[in-house]
Order: sequence, then C-alpha cells, then structure tokens
Amino acid sequence: MIYQFADCQLDAPSHLLMRDGQEVHCEPQVFDLLVLLATRAPALVSYDDMIRDIWKGRIVSDSTLAARVAAARAAVGDDGKRQAVIRTVPRRGVQLAVPVTIGTNDAIHAAPSRPEVRQIIRYTSSRDGTGLAWAEMGDGLPLLRAGHWLSHLEHDLHSPVWRPLLDRQSAGRRLVRYDPRGTGLSDRDVDFSRVSVEDLADDLEAVADAAGLDRFPIYAISQSVPVALTFAARHPDRVSRMILHNGLVQGSTARGEPEKTETMVAMIRSGWGIPDSPFMRAVATVFAPRSTPEELESLVHIQTVSATPDNAAEIRRVVGEIDVLDRLDKITCPVLIMHSSGDAVQSPDQSKLMARGLKDAQFQSWDSNNHMLVPSDPIWDSVVTEFDRFLSEGE
Repeated sequence: MIYQFADCQLDAPSHLLMRDGQEVHCEPQVFDLLVLLATRAPALVSYDDMIRDIWKGRIVSDSTLAARVAAARAAVGDDGKRQAVIRTVPRRGVQLAVPVTIGTNDAIHAAPSRPEVRQIIRYTSSRDGTGLAWAEMGDGLPLLRAGHWLSHLEHDLHSPVWRPLLDRQSAGRRLVRYDPRGTGLSDRDVDFSRVSVEDLADDLEAVADAAGLDRFPIYAISQSVPVALTFAARHPDRVSRMILHNGLVQGSTARGEPEKTETMVAMIRSGWGIPDSPFMRAVATVFAPRSTPEELESLVHIQTVSATPDNAAEIRRVVGEIDVLDRLDKITCPVLIMHSSGDAVQSPDQSKLMARGLKDAQFQSWDSNNHMLVPSDPIWDSVVTEFDRFLSEGE
C-alpha cells in the first residue's frame, strides 16, 4: 500500500520514502512508525501501540520512543517545534496532522482531484450515555445513512469505496450519517457483552434527534439493516421509506449456525490491524471479491482505522445474535430491498425473508458477488440510480 501526505510518498511494500520527489533514507523502525501513523491517520497512535506494533511488545525506554519520533519528523521534513506533519499529544501519543491519500502508485498519481466537501461533525449521546460522532453534508431533504461496520466519518471522504456513494447520496440532499458505537470517531470503550440490536437502534434514534429529523428516509447496508428495521418498528411515524441493502434479519448464531460467526471472529482476531496480514486481506476479499486493487487496499485500510481487533470481533458476535423477524409486521413504510445474488457475507435468503414479512416491500436481486457496493462493480451505477428513483418517489 502507498500513502501520500504533505510532500511525502510512503511506499510500504517497497520500503521507500520519497519527499518532494527525492528518496529519503529511513531506518527500519522509523519507517515502520511512519507506516503505522499513515495507516491509523488521523487517529492517535499511542505509545503502547508503538511498542506493540514496532517493538513487538519488548520494553523500550521513553528516550528511545522520543528518538524514533524525532527521526520520523526529520524524515518527513518536520520538527518538534513546528509539528506540522507529526503532532504530539502530551502523555498519549502521536498522530499525522495532515490528510493521507492511499492507493497504488498509479492510482495516486492518476487519481482526479475531488471537490472539497463541507462536512460538519458533531457529537451526541445514546440512551445509555455512549458518545456518538455524527456528520452532515449536502443540502435539501434529509437522508439518514444508518451506521455500519467498516466506516470512519473522516476517512470515508477519502475512500475510493465510500466517497463516490456519499457524493451521490448527498447530491441535492442533506445526508446525515454516524459512526456506530465502538468504531470510527464514536466512543471506543464499549462493553459489547451488554449490547443488543435495541441499543444500536437507540444510537440511530439519538443521531436522528440530534440532527432534528422528524420524518425521514433511511439507507441501511449489512448489519445496519436490522438496526433500521428495529427503529422503524419502534417509530413507524418517523420513517418515510427505507432502502435495505445486502442486509439480514437473523444473524448466523441466531439461525443456528454459530460456527459461521466464530469463523469470521477468528479471522478478525488473527489479523485485524496488522499491515499486510493475509487475514485482513481475506476479510476484505470476502466483503468485495469483485473489486479493483485500489478498492481492496482501501478496505484493508478501513479495517485498521474503523475499530480495534477486539471491538471488530465483538461487533461481529453481536451481529450474529441479532433476530428481528418479529418486528417486520410493525413496519408500514415503503421499503426497497436489494441484494447481491452471490453475497457470501449475508445470504440473499435473508432479504427474501424481509420481503415476505414487510407490508410494502420491493425486492431486487443484482448480479454481483460483492457484499459491499464498490464503484468498479458493473452494477454500481444502476444500483445508485435505483436509490435515487426510490427516494424521489417519496419526495
């Protein structure tokens, strides 16, 4: 993976740092620190993170840590006084203070520049006090995008996977979205043993209330689908219509297949957050087998910034236990259900269960193996055009 920030280009596979077009010599630990910072950006890299990922848990002195940070600054043309590229948060750690572009070498040089997007990030609290980060972009009638796995409010704006969809969904609309608890910019310190789909629906409700949304449509994908269904059953008067994409009504554990849950949890625990881990790449490939190398690299990168390995594993356990079949008959709004025919993460049978149980549902099957909607998929434009058509009917 290649990272570009400030006037630097960091080629992780080739162990090469370029600054202003010139190669810069880097000691291995300094280079590893730069990769760690770029991978996590703009999140903070704690000193414990550095010891775990760079020194593999070996005890090192504070002076050694400080020396590596100073050397990393020097390598990228920064210093401890300016901290224009690498910022220190006293007693906590360091972070990149500049935006990061990721992709292949060709993609970085050839990628067209995107217009600046005015995104406003705010915070609110869920019913149990969990802090939630939410954002709005665009103007017009509202659309709430339910919080899903593999997201980060800031990083999604630079993602070749999510940014094109955000642009379409916010065109002529006020798009409201949020990072689910335990992920992105929302509270990470969460006891998932106490979390249920009802709590996740509380999170959606808290964001809708904070954004001042009265009656509004919802877009939900994957595990955010049962969250949207739970909210719509709870408040049928507030939901005007829903788009439910590659979702589920019963998780693998709830439908008597706990081994599927445990297989995914094991993959996550084996490689989440470890650069170049085959397990991370395997997870990304399961979610989007029909994707470009740039999109695949972005999905690997999103894993590292969206959640810790423990949170990612526990979220997957929560999803496995979800069962919202008994709420379908309480939902009265029009619903567009879409599912990829070859989805290996959530079976299309789950969406067919939804279509049978909902009062006013359209079902569409799409010829794709992707669980996540990526722009390179031949169905992408047709799918988002269907989004617009369905939403326009309600507007």
